[in-house]
Amino acid sequence: MTINDAGLALIKRFEGLQLTAYQDVAGIWTIGYGHTRGVYPGMTMTEAEADAALQDDLAGAERAINSAVAGHATTPNQFAAMVSLCYNIGSGNFRSSTVLRQHLAGNYPAAADAFLLWDKSTINGVLTVVPGLANRRAAERQLYLTA
Repeated sequence: MTINDAGLALIKRFEGLQLTAYQDVAGIWTIGYGHTRGVYPGMTMTEAEADAALQDDLAGAERAINSAVAGHATTPNQFAAMVSLCYNIGSGNFRSSTVLRQHLAGNYPAAADAFLLWDKSTINGVLTVVPGLANRRAAERQLYLTA
């Protein structure tokens, strides 16, 4: 499976497009649509380069989700929501998440609610609720539950 248009739109909306490198709320250098690998201060890219970086980054998240849910019923929207989460929190965190555990158990309402647990980031050494993450998780939850 690959991410659907609804999932891609969700990621682009919440990541936003930044063509000049910036530090996110956790202090991580970021560019494009949330791309972090190899980013350095002063780095710039075009919109086409940002789209290419996003597709490359999403391919890894898609592989992680496909591997994690292999053999389990997964709708395109469930898949897209999980790719969005995995893209944001990393595949290691996703593999140990309650979202995945509940999805594999077929408890889809609990899996959907578990998206909401991932609304925090470490800021200045303190685990803090980030409103943007809370909003993203609510949107991912809604997408996961959409038939």
